[in-house]
Amino acid sequence: MAFERKRNAGINIRSREEKLFDICLNLVGIVIFLVVAYPIFYVLIASISRPLYVESGDVMFLAIKPSLASYREAFRTPYLLTSLGNSLFYTIVGVMVNMLFTTLTAYALSKPRLVGRKFLTLFTVFTMWFSAGIIPLYMTFRDLHLINTRIAIVLGFAMNTYNMIIMKSFFEQVPTTLEEAAFIDGASDWNIFARIYLPLSRSALATVSLFYAVNRWNSYFWAMNLLTDDSKIPMQVLLKKLLVDRTKNEMESAILTAESLSSQTTVIYALIIIAIIPMAICYPFVQKCFRSGLTIGASKE
Repeated sequence: MAFERKRNAGINIRSREEKLFDICLNLVGIVIFLVVAYPIFYVLIASISRPLYVESGDVMFLAIKPSLASYREAFRTPYLLTSLGNSLFYTIVGVMVNMLFTTLTAYALSKPRLVGRKFLTLFTVFTMWFSAGIIPLYMTFRDLHLINTRIAIVLGFAMNTYNMIIMKSFFEQVPTTLEEAAFIDGASDWNIFARIYLPLSRSALATVSLFYAVNRWNSYFWAMNLLTDDSKIPMQVLLKKLLVDRTKNEMESAILTAESLSSQTTVIYALIIIAIIPMAICYPFVQKCFRSGLTIGASKE
C-alpha cells in the first residue's frame, strides 16, 4: 500500500538494478565521448605546440610551449581564403538545392493519391543500394561538359535518398485533416506545401539541412576529381593536397629544432581546426531541433 501511495503521489521509485544500469550507461557514454573528442583535442593542442615536440610524440594531452605561429602560417597558405569561400558557396547553395529537391520529392511521395506512388518510391529507394559506379558517373559529368564547373558540385548531388525518406516519413505524420480543410478553402498543393507542411516541419527541415551541410562541407572526393582549377576547389581538397605534399617531404622532421615555431604538419593541424570551426559554430543552433523534430506533426485523437 505504501508503495502504491508513493507511486500515485508521483515519487520516482527506482530499483538498485535500474540505478546501476544508468551508471553503466553514463560510463559508456563518457568513454565514447572521449574516444570521439580526443582526436579533435589532439589536433588542437598539436596546432599550437612547437613542431619538434609534435614530431617526437611528446604532445599527448597538453600543448608544449604554445604558439599561434602555425595559424599565422596557415593564413598565408595560397588559396586558403578562396577555398574557404568556395566551401561556403558549395555548402550554402548546395544545401538550398538539396532541400528544394528533397522536400518536393518527399511531399509528392507522401501522398497516397499520387499515381504510381509505390513504383516511384521503390524506384527512388533502389538508388540507395545500387548505383552506376564512380567511372560511369564521371563519364556522365564529362559528356555533359560539367568537368571543372561549380554547377557539377552543386547540382550533381542534388538529393540524398536517405534524407528524402526522413522528410517523407515526417510529412506522412502531418494530420490529413489540415490538408482536407485547406482543400475545402480552395488552397492548391503549392499553398498547402508552403503554408502547412513546411512550417510544421521546421525541426525536420533543420535536421536534414544539417545533415546536408555537414556532408557538403566535408566532401572532397568528387570535388577533387571534377575540379581542376585551384580557384574552385573547396577547403577539404586544399587540405588533401597539403597532406600529399607533406608525405613527399619525409626529411622535414630531421631539420626541426626546439626553436622552430611552425612546420608543415602543425600548419595542417591549424587548417583542420579552421575547417572545423564553421560547423562547430552552426551545430549548437540546430542541435535543439533534433528532439522537437520527433514530436512536431503528431496529432492527438
